[in-house]
Amino acid sequence: MPASPSTARAINDRLALRLLQQEGPLTAGRLKQLTGLSRPTVADLVERLTASGLVTVVGESGEQRRGPNARVYGIVADRAHLAALDVRTEGVSVVVSDLVGRVLAEASAPIGEGTGTGPAVEQAVALVERAAKEAGSLGTPPPGERAGGWGGLHTVGIGAPGLIDPASGELRDSTGLPAWHRRLVAALQERLPEARVLVENETNLAALAEQREGAARDRDTFVLLWLGHGTGAAVVLDGALRRGASGGTGEIGFLPVPGTTGLPSATDCGGGFHSLAGSAAIAELAAEHGVLARPEGYEPWAAALVRQAIAASGTPAADGFLDALAQRLAIGAASVSAVLDPGCVVLGGEVGQAGGAELAARVGRLLARMSPLPTEVRATAVGGAAVLRGALLTARDGAQDELFAPRPTR
Repeated sequence: MPASPSTARAINDRLALRLLQQEGPLTAGRLKQLTGLSRPTVADLVERLTASGLVTVVGESGEQRRGPNARVYGIVADRAHLAALDVRTEGVSVVVSDLVGRVLAEASAPIGEGTGTGPAVEQAVALVERAAKEAGSLGTPPPGERAGGWGGLHTVGIGAPGLIDPASGELRDSTGLPAWHRRLVAALQERLPEARVLVENETNLAALAEQREGAARDRDTFVLLWLGHGTGAAVVLDGALRRGASGGTGEIGFLPVPGTTGLPSATDCGGGFHSLAGSAAIAELAAEHGVLARPEGYEPWAAALVRQAIAASGTPAADGFLDALAQRLAIGAASVSAVLDPGCVVLGGEVGQAGGAELAARVGRLLARMSPLPTEVRATAVGGAAVLRGALLTARDGAQDELFAPRPTR
């Protein structure tokens, strides 16, 4: 059944906006080429989008050309501001950007282990408010616009460890994680009532960043193996992130594996893959091989040990440690490969970043001997900012889904 005129206009407008987001400012002629639409249809949609405040003229293309087609159109970046949070057990990082991703403000703050739930939530919320104020995202909107609708903080994306309830979209109570994590979402929604707050598992967001901008840009199917304080995995199949029936796809820390002293339980991943590849296990393995390191800045201890071993590659201690670590990681990767056959495993998190291409190559060689399924192992290309970047992409997607939806016309 053919689309109604209003539906066709909506489809065309959204297509044009997506192209402007992906390609940058474009002329009407270039929009015509990319969309395949007629010249009058493109002229109409440009007029509608300009009138709605979503698109504006940002320049001209070439000195020899004049007329409507020579004008270069771009998205009005200040139409909305976005915030992204990376919530860890030890602190919070925040970035505020405009609608096209230009960073306007960023900040981070540690939250001590002994900090109470209320004070921890207040510290995190205050950090977001300070960054938003610095970016000019908090203030009185123009008449007729909601606070998050024009230059205000429109959408907040949060990346946090733990399970996200697939029905409610809320962070579930998780053993071993600070109570303030779950309280933070409600507190942000209360203090920023005009903003949408979206929550996603940190590993899933890291996979989104790798898929859009990192090591998996050429892959529709891959698994991200998160190697940080704990372990996790994100599964992308046929271009779509898979969360599972309870939101627990990728809880690889609970995977029973050989080489541990016991079995994991429903409330404790000790004895699972976490006991082989978590930060504490990596530190113990490094000590066994005599590998020492001095962290740089806020660098996690396990990442510093791996970085130092990579720098000292070729020495017996470093090679022994890296080979033993690669063997442990290959166990987890082989388990994932046997079930999902992803064709590609990305080593992410701070440890994956520190190990880089060399650690990925060692894991890949072992995996090739362990599994009959060809599986490429790659190092993260986004690095330590993957969660924050994924949260910002999620916030941008959410804002654009609302803002790019055409307003009803008579």
